[in-house]
Amino acid sequence: MDRKELLGKLKRVVVKIGTSTLTKDNGELNDNKIKSIVANIAKLSDMGYDVLLVTSGAVGAGMGELSLSERPKTLSEKQALAAVGQVSLIHLYQILFWAHSKSIAQLLLTKGDFNDRNRYLNMRNVCNSLLAKKIIPVINENDPVVSDELKVGDNDTLSALVAGLIDADLLIILSDIDGLYDKNPSVYKDANFINLVEKIDENIAKMADGEGSKFGTGGMKTKIIAATMATKIGTNLIIANGENPENIVKAVNGENIGTLFLRRDKKISSKKYWLGYGASKKGVLRIDEGAANALKNGKSLLSVGIKDVSGKFERGQIVEIADTKNKAIAKGISNYSSAEILCILGEKSERIGEILGHKYDNEVVHIDNIVLI
Repeated sequence: MDRKELLGKLKRVVVKIGTSTLTKDNGELNDNKIKSIVANIAKLSDMGYDVLLVTSGAVGAGMGELSLSERPKTLSEKQALAAVGQVSLIHLYQILFWAHSKSIAQLLLTKGDFNDRNRYLNMRNVCNSLLAKKIIPVINENDPVVSDELKVGDNDTLSALVAGLIDADLLIILSDIDGLYDKNPSVYKDANFINLVEKIDENIAKMADGEGSKFGTGGMKTKIIAATMATKIGTNLIIANGENPENIVKAVNGENIGTLFLRRDKKISSKKYWLGYGASKKGVLRIDEGAANALKNGKSLLSVGIKDVSGKFERGQIVEIADTKNKAIAKGISNYSSAEILCILGEKSERIGEILGHKYDNEVVHIDNIVLI
């Protein structure tokens, strides 16, 4: 089966452009490269695709605006630089897209926007409205105002969250490498290029995280995480080299560009995607081996399988579910508060009403509100 058949019918495409693609070696924006990127995204729009751009580059734009040769060292200085640069960056995009008769909209997001269900749905509605009007949303993380606990983390992860937000068919991540190799090609001459990944397993993860990989932190590793996320929601993902921006159109046309991560045949729902990757946990339930196996087989979490509770949360809030080794295996919406679960853990469901004096459900977390991670 060729690449075009594997991709299937495409309608919505998210293009993520990394800092290495947007900037020169000195950290300043590469205007000529960005012009070519915009031209190819505009071409996709002219071809009838809904296109959304996730962009880095605010700090690089700030360096150019302030004529700096080196990036600052402190967080506050970097955030200030991002604040200056974001204005220049979006202005540049506006001018370049205008030259192709395209309108753009800016969305600066934080983890809190994905965490809160109402804000998440509002973002979804706004993006759908913009795309319906053939306006290209340009998205970046709101770096100047976010602290570590509010950060999405990186724009690879952000792009995967956005792909789930708008039900994208394809996510293209442009980087400074052709795609995924079994080991670092700049170190090992016998490194093999991987054209297609049908399933992301431990071996694939090790290729990005192993010794000798220059992508161990924040590079290929984050792209594999993004691919794991995107393929679960039914989005194909391609990692391609951004040195040639024409790879954007070539990838959509089904040419053999980069590494294709195939979407799963059985995708999770939009709600479960938000639950797994957007929502933040309020507490943790540690469960026994039997309960862990039950979850993996599509069963709800019962009180009898719960060993311990940490954190303070109310009924209806998000909890992480961990196994006996404290490894997170799922997230879900709890039917009981942390205080109530402390009273009923290890007990059979029939005894919940007797112990608490009330009973909401037989299940502490129902399978419809659980997503395996």
